[in-house]
Amino acid sequence: MNTPAHPPPSPFGRFLSRLAPIQPAETGAVVAAFFLFFFMWSGYFSVRPVRETIGTIIGRDKLADIWIVTSIVSILIIPVYGEVVARFRRSVFLPAAYGIVAIVLVITGLSLRGDEINMNAGKFFYVFISVVNLFLLSVFWSFLLELFDRNQTKRLFGVIAAGGSAGALMGPFISDLAVPHIGNSGVLFFGAALFVAAIFCQRILLNVWSGRTDATNKADDRPIGGNPFAGVTIILRSPYVLGIALFVVGISCVNTLLYFEQLRLVEEHFPDLKNRTQIFARFDWVVQALTVASQIFLTGRIAEKFGVKALITFVPVIMVFAFAGLALSGSFAVLTMVVIGRRAMEYAFVRPGREMLWSPLDKETKYKAKNTVDVPVYRGADALSAQLNNWVAGAGFGIAAVAWLGAAVAALWGLLGYWLGRRFEDKEKLQVEAAPVAQR
Repeated sequence: MNTPAHPPPSPFGRFLSRLAPIQPAETGAVVAAFFLFFFMWSGYFSVRPVRETIGTIIGRDKLADIWIVTSIVSILIIPVYGEVVARFRRSVFLPAAYGIVAIVLVITGLSLRGDEINMNAGKFFYVFISVVNLFLLSVFWSFLLELFDRNQTKRLFGVIAAGGSAGALMGPFISDLAVPHIGNSGVLFFGAALFVAAIFCQRILLNVWSGRTDATNKADDRPIGGNPFAGVTIILRSPYVLGIALFVVGISCVNTLLYFEQLRLVEEHFPDLKNRTQIFARFDWVVQALTVASQIFLTGRIAEKFGVKALITFVPVIMVFAFAGLALSGSFAVLTMVVIGRRAMEYAFVRPGREMLWSPLDKETKYKAKNTVDVPVYRGADALSAQLNNWVAGAGFGIAAVAWLGAAVAALWGLLGYWLGRRFEDKEKLQVEAAPVAQR
């Protein structure tokens, strides 16, 4: 996204420039993206505690099988998405995605009305929301990678990510307060309303995108075209993209090992279903409260000063020590701190850094390969990690063995992050050297 050399400043633009590294001419796009992410992620996180409650009812053993179903659905959705990207304009399919989610949430909410959980509807909702959250997140960042250039991503992605964190703070916080009064179905209706608000924000951001005037980089809303399965072949032929895919596998494995221990302990401590939804909501908004300030004040500045390599490497290193502490103690309090700390750091640093890794790549890679990595690769790793966790637990090793396994995975995850950071820096240098002198 090229900006004018001397953009007209406004009081609001000057205020944002003091708050974060935003240039006045970027204000409209950043604010629109911030609120789009806010409503989208608020909608997801408001209904996520309902998903976790359903997970406790299904049970950890059966839930591992549900994750296999989720990974299969994630694989099946990729050719459908590839066909949509190839044939439809972004101005059509981006807002439509949020509308579809809102409709499904309303239908599911109607099915879950009453004190008893309809397990068929519950299982459908668990799989649907587990797939669609990664899908929407991937599409959101793909579009921003098209809107902003690689230098802007370092400065702006942390601030924009704070919009998602603010939404992820508000959504579960309201669910925490409201679920005793409106029930789980009411929470789903609330989430649907937030996704409707996201449609309007997406339209505003699309108008910003289509209003770009630079002749070289003018927004192109034509279908991308190409093979709907191109994402798979791009991953296999590019060591860099394959490295990103393996990095996502590391994220998934660490998350899954902690997730199942969290489900077990919440199930033991909170027998009432509404109380479980409340505690999961509380976990979510505490995490986001810790995240949002970091994203506004730290992420962009760390990326500018130390590079993407720092964002995606230091969190895995911290997790090595966190898992070691959990292995030595095994207490609920330590697990809670590790779960909250890991999620907060991932949202604040790893997620924006991971998205920046895609910025030097072409449009087809950003949409098709990225979505393949973000959805089926992520959910496939979830399914395998869940089966591994079940095997470890079934063998009677206990939480200490799971924690030491997590420490080993985190160490490999950190090494891969360091390698990807170095490759990203090399690609940036090549692009700068290849750029025409007038553009430098």
